[in-house]
Amino acid sequence: MYKKLSPQEYLELKNKNTNWQLMDVREPWEIEIANIPGSINIPINDVKERLIELNPSHSIAVICHSGIRSAKVANLLLENSFLVVANIEGGIHDWAEYLDRSILEHCPKKHDETKKTLYKFLND
Repeated sequence: MYKKLSPQEYLELKNKNTNWQLMDVREPWEIEIANIPGSINIPINDVKERLIELNPSHSIAVICHSGIRSAKVANLLLENSFLVVANIEGGIHDWAEYLDRSILEHCPKKHDETKKTLYKFLND
């Protein structure tokens, strides 16, 4: 069973133990809108083929838009001998709301409407 972590809980664990990896399973266009520096970006449909890029001896947390895709990937990682796996509950929305809104500041102009929607969601 994977751990369920809030973005804040993940950051606390990462600060105590640098062996944590953060995998973002959103699509490339989503990463353009809001990117977490230092995360490993592997779209959900590519995860099986790209497991070799991850270190199974390190703890790994998975994030997506809201926590649904990342939960699926967390289970996949457990099935593939990853020992310590966590899902970031609330996904990038909670990350931006509770940890770091600045991740939205470098959003390309072509995504302005989506960015406005995300900001509206965060302010409601």
